[in-house]
Amino acid sequence: MQDYDEKDLIDSALNQNYTKDGKSVEIHIYRMPNTSWILEVVDSYGNSTVFEDEFATDSEALSYVIDEIERDGIESFIGSANSGSFQ
Repeated sequence: MQDYDEKDLIDSALNQNYTKDGKSVEIHIYRMPNTSWILEVVDSYGNSTVFEDEFATDSEALSYVIDEIERDGIESFIGSANSGSFQ
């Protein structure tokens, strides 16, 4: 197994701020070399949701999270200001 560090991290060009119903989250899609894409959503309070599933492509990850936001609402990815928890 290859050892990687932060400098090896590959960020997707699809990373973005996404706003719905006046609320925003940051969508982060990243991977290490020769691995699948990881999907993370961060709210304005710094709360993070990292999905357990990995994705073959970054566009697949982006489509997945946008579908989730459309279905469940953006509020499902927004925690409280002092929760400090990671999902």
